[in-house]
Amino acid sequence: MKKIEAIIKPFKLDEVKEALQEIGLQGITVTEAKGFGRQKGQTELYRGAEYVVDFLPKVKIEIVLGDDMVEKAVEAIMNSAKTGRIGDGKIFVSAMEEAVRIRTGETGQDAI
Repeated sequence: MKKIEAIIKPFKLDEVKEALQEIGLQGITVTEAKGFGRQKGQTELYRGAEYVVDFLPKVKIEIVLGDDMVEKAVEAIMNSAKTGRIGDGKIFVSAMEEAVRIRTGETGQDAI
């Protein structure tokens, strides 16, 4: 099992969700997040005064899935979240040791 964490632009969430559903993914967890990468925030103008927005709004998607689906899921996220501009986000893939479905006690692949 693997865990995919993707940080994307908020307006791309629906496209990413649809792309993941098309490849047969069952469930995702979405969290609102703030952060910055290489773009280091941005300068904005409000009522004539300039100020720096250090943390930009992002969305974090978390998915736990079988090893056989990882490549398809990463590709689906990349293709649907890409705008070609700075700040499109990142995808992290890590090993998942165990999963347990609380309601039934199922473990491993059966739990996801």
